[in-house]
Amino acid sequence: MPPYSPCVKWRFGCEHYWKLLLFFFYLNHLVSGHIRYSIPEEMKKGSLIGNVAQDLGLDLKRLRSGRARIVTGDSIQYTELKTDKGILVVKERIDREQLCGDVTPCSFSFEVILENPMELYQITVEITDINDHSPTFKRDTIHFEISESANTGGRFPLTSAEDPDVDINGLREYFLTENENFIVKQNSNADGKKYAEMVLQKPLDRETNPHLSLKLIAVDGGAPQRSGTVNIDITVLDANDNAPLFNQSVYKATVMENSPKDTYVTTVNASDTDFGSNSIVTYYFSDRNSGINNLFTVDEKTGLISITGLIDYEKDKKYELRIEAKDQGGLTDSSKVIIEVTDVNDNAPTINVMSFTSPVSEDSPAGTTIGIINVKDLDSADNGKVNCKIEQNAPFKIKSNLRNYYTLVTDTALDRETVSEYNISVVATDAGTPPLSTKRTFYLKVSDVNDNAPLFSENVYNAFIAENNSPGVSLHTVRAKDPDDNQNARVSYILEDTYIGGSRLSEYISINAKSGVLHAVHSFDYEQIKQLLFVVKAQDGGSPPHSSNVTVKVMIQDQNDNPPQVLYPVQTGGSLVAEMVPRSADVGYLVTKVVAVDVDSGQNAWLSYKLQKATDRALFEVGLQNGEIRTIRQVTDKDAVKQRLTVIVEDNGQPSRSATVIVNVAVADSFPEVLSEFTDFTQDKEYNDNLTFYLVLALAVVSFLFITCLVVIISVKIYRWRQSRVMYHSNLPVIPYYPPRYSDTLGTGTLQHVYNYEVCRTTDSRKSDCKFGIAGSQNVLIMDPSSTGTMQRIQSEKSILDEPDSPLEVS
Repeated sequence: MPPYSPCVKWRFGCEHYWKLLLFFFYLNHLVSGHIRYSIPEEMKKGSLIGNVAQDLGLDLKRLRSGRARIVTGDSIQYTELKTDKGILVVKERIDREQLCGDVTPCSFSFEVILENPMELYQITVEITDINDHSPTFKRDTIHFEISESANTGGRFPLTSAEDPDVDINGLREYFLTENENFIVKQNSNADGKKYAEMVLQKPLDRETNPHLSLKLIAVDGGAPQRSGTVNIDITVLDANDNAPLFNQSVYKATVMENSPKDTYVTTVNASDTDFGSNSIVTYYFSDRNSGINNLFTVDEKTGLISITGLIDYEKDKKYELRIEAKDQGGLTDSSKVIIEVTDVNDNAPTINVMSFTSPVSEDSPAGTTIGIINVKDLDSADNGKVNCKIEQNAPFKIKSNLRNYYTLVTDTALDRETVSEYNISVVATDAGTPPLSTKRTFYLKVSDVNDNAPLFSENVYNAFIAENNSPGVSLHTVRAKDPDDNQNARVSYILEDTYIGGSRLSEYISINAKSGVLHAVHSFDYEQIKQLLFVVKAQDGGSPPHSSNVTVKVMIQDQNDNPPQVLYPVQTGGSLVAEMVPRSADVGYLVTKVVAVDVDSGQNAWLSYKLQKATDRALFEVGLQNGEIRTIRQVTDKDAVKQRLTVIVEDNGQPSRSATVIVNVAVADSFPEVLSEFTDFTQDKEYNDNLTFYLVLALAVVSFLFITCLVVIISVKIYRWRQSRVMYHSNLPVIPYYPPRYSDTLGTGTLQHVYNYEVCRTTDSRKSDCKFGIAGSQNVLIMDPSSTGTMQRIQSEKSILDEPDSPLEVS
């Protein structure tokens, strides 16, 4: 093989095979690949194009046993497949210019078909250009009659050279033989075609030189370079100093495909300001010998352009005409006319049968290929878009695998006992107006066998249910279908036995054996179990039965069913806990921190802290996110010693849940200073709360329940007296408990270490001796509400760190 002809291959089958594997599984791998070769034109017959067997990964025996052959349709077969060697060779001389004209890239495609089993491969051969043509002019001589009064810079269009080669081998540039008067300028049309104009550089002098003979040379870019020449014969005329001028540099028009002859296209107009015969303008096409004259004509007097030939959109979609206007003195002007062709729906689709198999087995799975057809429509846009369908209601469908190729496949399992043969009518319709269609009928026989298993509609079923559901509620429905008939089509649903959290699946989920509806056996709690994962089996009633499994996921969704729980400060019934703030505390002083948790999840567990009530709202604030209680101004001597703060902790659920905690704060510099103030704190609190409640109740009914109000007030007085007696004779108070080893992460407040102060006193003594654990902070005060004496602070001999979970010793 010559060194310039190694074939360039692109293999798409292997690269994208994994994506198409599932889609073509039931097509028996019919359309297996697409390869592409590139060769130069004019290769000798028998020249090697490529090793098809190697590139497609086929064995030579497979090529022979499958009776491999090339299918080209109605086009010429340029190539030949040597099945004994597995190679593709040139069969006919390939001329790129004859095959594609000026279209690039140039290629042709064909299919290789193998039988038993049936397989289809598409091969594309790209033909590259060689420089085997020289630029040529359609005329040997170009004649010009130019007035000596022609203005410098005047342009004279020259006949374009044509070179059938393309790209670098095509026409490159023009040259004009040396002269004093003219130079050549090269321009390009919108389609890239080059044309030349002769430009007057120096005024002509008829008395000195009445006749000029020049040569125009056109060269291409090939190697070796080729050229063509045309003679330019210029006759210099006398005394016509005004050339015609077009009123537009470009004219645009649109014509319909298949328009009849003499159809009006457009009218060009050029005017000449000269007088008499010099002002008479005639119109003509610049390139009179081109094929344009067979399609269009221009009236030389009026400039009207009309159709003279058959306009076919499939051949040319646009025409560019160069038109000239010439006066009697030989002066000319040129303009361009661009004619767009509008496509009409004049081509019906064609159906070509590539392969068809009959009979087909009854147990063929859905998607089994029974035939391959090729559908083409020569029109463009919507007129060329083809839709294939089966005319009657039959268990078959049409699938598009490759461009213009369709496969006729089984849509469901076939049943020979029901229908033993089919007449399948395939209709191909384009999208034109009006639409054109073609119909072809296929006769198919069905051979008898037996099979089929249930199939679920989804690979995985996902169900969602909110916690605290009612027992027996429906969760989801799983469905499987069996295309068989009678007993073989009856599907039963069974839960695969498994254990979830140590319990059998049947304790959580049940399923209706006939309908596939899943039910919850009991109410779920998200905080105990968040997801159920199990397998459902669908089994038909055949013998032996066929079955298939599917995975079901039941996700339990959280509800806001748990309020926040306050961990600190701990609320006690008997003793009073107070956080002490020195009167020298600055703005931002950390008093304490409220700590709470919520056992819910997600936004149901997002907590926020708010100050609900306060003795002095202008003195304290609570951090919305962290629960820190800080001062918002400087503590003064006017501030009350006893401060009572009510903090509410809310979660972010819908509806939200909350918890309330009361924080007592003592504004003082020492314990003795506030001891007496907190002695009757509890009694005053209970008295004020109860009195307010009953007063409000009494005011609501005072107009008609006056006597009842008196009884309520007397009851309050008696209740107060009894409470004070009970409190006075009570036993030792309960010491509040704080979370062990609790510490403030910021290290700036009253809870920097794991120590707490606890004060205990007897009920009959006004003075008590106490032991305190050694601590880094001494701001937590614990008081017994029944005591009225003073307290002396002493050091404990043993650190609370030794026994972090035990109360402090009291002496």
